[in-house]
Amino acid sequence: KVYVTFFQVENVRMIVTPRKSMVGTLYLSSTHTIFVENSEALKETWVLHSLVYNVERLPANSSGSPLIIRCKNFHVYRLLILQEKDCLDVLACLTRLSRPERYGELFCFSFNPNLDKELREKAWGFIDLKAEFSRMGIPRNLWHVTAANHEYRLCDTYPSELFVPKSASPAVIVGSAKFRSRGRLPVLSYFHRDTGASICRSSQPLSGFSARSSDDEQMLQAIMKSNPVSEFMYVVDTRPKLNAMANRAAGKGYENEDHYTNIKLQFIGIENIHVMRNSQQKLIDVGELAAPSMSDFLWGLENSGWLKHIKAVLDAGVFIAKAVAEEGVSVLVHCSDGWDRTAQACSVASVLLDPYYRTIKGLMVLIEKDWVSFGHKFSHRYAHLDGDPKEVSPVMDQFLECVWQLMQQFPCAFEFNERFLIQLHTHIYSCQYGNFICNCQKERRDLRLKERTHSLWPHLWENRAEYTNPLYRTGHSQTRGVLKPLTTAYYACILQKVQQITVDMKKKHYLWDKFRWVNLTYSLHVPDPKASSSVFQWSFRWKVVFKIKRWTFFGYVVWWLCDNGSVNQ
Repeated sequence: KVYVTFFQVENVRMIVTPRKSMVGTLYLSSTHTIFVENSEALKETWVLHSLVYNVERLPANSSGSPLIIRCKNFHVYRLLILQEKDCLDVLACLTRLSRPERYGELFCFSFNPNLDKELREKAWGFIDLKAEFSRMGIPRNLWHVTAANHEYRLCDTYPSELFVPKSASPAVIVGSAKFRSRGRLPVLSYFHRDTGASICRSSQPLSGFSARSSDDEQMLQAIMKSNPVSEFMYVVDTRPKLNAMANRAAGKGYENEDHYTNIKLQFIGIENIHVMRNSQQKLIDVGELAAPSMSDFLWGLENSGWLKHIKAVLDAGVFIAKAVAEEGVSVLVHCSDGWDRTAQACSVASVLLDPYYRTIKGLMVLIEKDWVSFGHKFSHRYAHLDGDPKEVSPVMDQFLECVWQLMQQFPCAFEFNERFLIQLHTHIYSCQYGNFICNCQKERRDLRLKERTHSLWPHLWENRAEYTNPLYRTGHSQTRGVLKPLTTAYYACILQKVQQITVDMKKKHYLWDKFRWVNLTYSLHVPDPKASSSVFQWSFRWKVVFKIKRWTFFGYVVWWLCDNGSVNQ
C-alpha cells in the first residue's frame, strides 16, 4: 500500500499489554496516524487525529523513547520509538495535527465517500424536523411556527423556525427574548399527544434580584394556557439552587414565583460543565491505575462523582416525564444558557416519554432536534478546534451514559444496542461528518456545511443491522409505554453489595450472596430490595480488568468474573 504521509518512522514498537507488543512502521498523514505491523498479516492501526486528546512523551530509557497517545474515545496507544529525534518529531507533528485552528482543517472537509452532489443533498434531508413536529401531533390551534427568528434575527443560537404558543403576540415573543440570556426565549421542544402537556426550553431570565418582564410573564402564561387541562406549569431549573442564586448577582437568576402566575419552580441540581469535566478526568485516571485493588478502584469510582452526576441527569428526566405523562402538566426547562443541562434534561425526558426516540432513527431525530438545532456547542464542548480548555465538557457523553443506563433497566425497550451509542460517541469527536461541526445552525449555514461535508445519519442507517438490539420487541409493554426507571440510591446499594461477594479465582468458585445471575447477557443484576414493581439492574461486565481503554459508558462497575466468560450459576 502507498500512504500519502508527512514522514514515517521504522521499527516502532506498539505496546499492547505489559507482555504483548508489536513492531512496525509508523506513518503520519494529514488526517491519520497509521501503525503497520511488520508481519505477514500487515495488521494496521489507524488513529484519526481529530480523536487525539493529548500526546505525552515519557523520559527515554535503554529501549527507546516512550510516547503515549490518549484519545477522546478513551483509546490509549503506547509507542516506543528507538531514536529520540524521531520521537520528538512525531510528538511535534501529532500535537499540531490534533489541534486544528480553523474549521477548514477538520477531516470532514477532506473526507470523500464518493457521493455525487444529488446524493449528498438527499443525505442531508434524511432527518426532517418539520416532519418530526408533525409526528408529535401538535394542535395547530394552540401552537404555531413563528417567523420572529427568520434569518436568526431574534436568537442566533436557535433554529430559524420555532414553535411558540399561538396566543403569544409578536411583541411578547420579542420581549421575552430580550429578557432571556442570549435571547433564548421559551419555545416548544416536545409535545405529548396523550395529555396535551408540553416540554419547552429556554435560558435563564435576566431577573437579577428584582427585575421583571411583563412580556416574559405573558409568554409563560401562554405556554400554560396551551395545555387546557392544567391550571399551572412547572419551571425546572436544572442547576443547583445555590448556583442559580449566585447568578442573580450578575443580573440573571431564575423566575420569581410572585411575578409569574401559576408556576411551580423546581431545582434539580445538575452541576456545571467544569465540575463534569473534572469528574470525567478523575474517572479516566482511575482507569489508568496500574493493577489497583478492588477497594482502590471502587473508591476512585466513588470519588470521581461520575455516577452521582448521571443520577442527577436521570432524576431531571424522570421528574419532567412524570409531570408530563402522569400529572398532565407542561414544563419549562432551563439552566444558565440553555444549551447543556437543558438539552440533557429535555432529551432524557423525551426518551422516557416517547417510544419513537428509543428506536434507531428516533434517537437520531432526537439528537438533531434537541442538541444540533437548539445550539449545543459541539465544537467548544468536544474540542474540535484548539480553543479554551475550560469550554470542554462531556455533556453529550453523559446523555449517552443515561441512555445506556436505561437500556440496562429496560433491555426490551430499545431498538438499538450499545454499539450504536459507541458509534455516536465516536463521531461526535471524530469530525468525519459535518453534523456536529460548529456550535449552532447559523454557523453551519455560514460555513455551507451541507455543500462541503457529508451527513452521518444515512451512513448509520445503512448499517443499522449492526446496531439492532436482538431483545427489542415492538409489542412489548416496555416498548409501547412510558419508562419509569428507578434511580433511588443505586450507587450506595452497589458498593454495599460488592462487599458481600466472595471469589476464589484459583478454584473458579463463585459465591454470590442474594444475587440473581442472568446467563443470557453475562451480567450480574442486583435487585433493590426496596423496589416493588421495577428493579434497578446494574451490570458487572466480564473481561474488563480495572481498565477503561475503550468506551464503557462509565456505568460499569468493574469486576473480573473469569478468563473465558463462562461462569457456572
